Amino acid sequence: MSANSPEWDQSCDVLVVGSGAGAMTAALRAHDLGLKVLVVEKSDRFGGTSAISGGGIWIPCNHRIAALGGQDTAEEAIAYIRAVTNGEVDDGRIEAYVEHGHRAIQYLEMNSRVRFEAQAAYADYYPEVPGGKPGYRSMDPGPFDARELGEDFMRLREPSPGTLMLGRMTMTMKEARVLLCRGPGWVGLTMKVMWRYWRDLGWRLRSRRDRFLTLGNALVAALRASLKDRDVALQLECRLEKLVEEGGRIVGAELVHQGRSLRVETRCGVILGAGGFERNQAMRAQYHPEPSRSDWSATPPFNTGDAIRAGQALGARTALMDHSWWAPTTHVEGEEKQRALFVERNLPGCIMVNSAGERFVNEGAPYTDIVYAMYGSNREGATSVPCWLIFDADYRHKYPCGALLPGYAMPDSRVPAHLKSYFHKADSLVELARAIGVDEAGLMRTVERFNPMAEAGSDLDFHKGDSLFDRYYGDPSVTPNPCLAPLVKAPFYAVKVDAGDIGTKGGLLTDVHARVLREDGAPITGLYAIGNSAASMMGRTYPGAGSTIGPAMVFGFRAAEDLHAQHAAAATEGSRNVAQPVD
Repeated sequence: MSANSPEWDQSCDVLVVGSGAGAMTAALRAHDLGLKVLVVEKSDRFGGTSAISGGGIWIPCNHRIAALGGQDTAEEAIAYIRAVTNGEVDDGRIEAYVEHGHRAIQYLEMNSRVRFEAQAAYADYYPEVPGGKPGYRSMDPGPFDARELGEDFMRLREPSPGTLMLGRMTMTMKEARVLLCRGPGWVGLTMKVMWRYWRDLGWRLRSRRDRFLTLGNALVAALRASLKDRDVALQLECRLEKLVEEGGRIVGAELVHQGRSLRVETRCGVILGAGGFERNQAMRAQYHPEPSRSDWSATPPFNTGDAIRAGQALGARTALMDHSWWAPTTHVEGEEKQRALFVERNLPGCIMVNSAGERFVNEGAPYTDIVYAMYGSNREGATSVPCWLIFDADYRHKYPCGALLPGYAMPDSRVPAHLKSYFHKADSLVELARAIGVDEAGLMRTVERFNPMAEAGSDLDFHKGDSLFDRYYGDPSVTPNPCLAPLVKAPFYAVKVDAGDIGTKGGLLTDVHARVLREDGAPITGLYAIGNSAASMMGRTYPGAGSTIGPAMVFGFRAAEDLHAQHAAAATEGSRNVAQPVD
């Protein structure tokens, strides 16, 4: 340490900033390579955005594919990612991800409590593109028993309400898909989920939270339990203030832990996995298209870009700062974050319209594409930021919509008071248009054109339901197109839709080892960034379910390996220098 260095309060080999799936994967790998690791988390809950997500990862060529009867090759996966990213990412990160992705996941399954199941029927988001697949690449985490976390369970960030049955009972992705459209066996499955929840009677007397963890909660819990097995330290309420650089390399960080300054020395380096900047209104105003509001996000309120700004202060290069993992969201009174509309749009009997009453997008398209279309078509006299999801009484009775349970489970007369402002209802489309400020004649023309196409099962305007991806969340009992049905039965409903997100895409530019790069392209020695703290290797798009968490985990794994390799090389070089004779 130089004379100008601060005194250190703590010391470790690797400091991991953040506690999402990518950050904890990095911590696991670094520990198992013999490095002393400290994980710090800004909030009083661990898990980050990963904990509230579906927990899926998109891993081409994963080790589960063959057993499911599928096939995949690295060449196909690389070609597919290159095609959907329009060749914008050409620095080796795509190839590195495909090469190391399956290796990282196999490592976790062999050396931790994490388990994954490949989804044979969950198509890539653009399966018709060369190299796209009808399934297999998306993997869901296996359920996890929260009792294995002990006291840490109550420090795990709670799942999003929209992923819970009746707002409290957990479901796997497969179970949710059956319940969504009341598919075969849905009654028995409902009873199974309820029994699974209520049989935990002792815990029910203490808490509403379900200890049968699924989705992102299951993934994060399994990773945290694996870190606890190794006695890897996790400090909550510990915010990154500044990175400390000496002689061109990162030697530590200045943190604020529970309101007090904490200086941590890092002998090897720092891995930034602290999320994006979607909850920082000033940064959104600086980088994002307008209008853009931090309270439209479906992420926790702690993602304010701390890690990105710390890297920028050192001259790090950034990329994709004007892009996000976009998702249409809706506001629910009293909730800390908005709810993303992931599946509701694909279901038959709904349309999305702008203020002119016009459709402007395939409602069943990948959620990132929906918001790109919202911004792309937003104009004076035809505002699509925000827009409206319109549906009829049949849709309302059969399907959930954001915070609204299906009408058969929650009729309008039983909608809680805090949800009364969530939707608009009218006895005619004209009345509905007046209530929400949409052009009446325009909405009538749109529905009159849409209904015959829906009856025929062919959306000539936007092709909803043509893609295999669209149909995944359609209603298989509806023919000829599971994503299309006319809007004919009164009353009619509308829900306001904002241009939201599930995280920002822009961040610190990194290389194939996850090393943060300076403006001149040289790496900042000892500094790594992963997840939404790094600029996405997926460019502007979203190749498949799990394209956020998958790269975060894989490049977290790679960052740990590179840190270890650099540490070993430095140790070897040091021993050589010591062994040299002195003249």
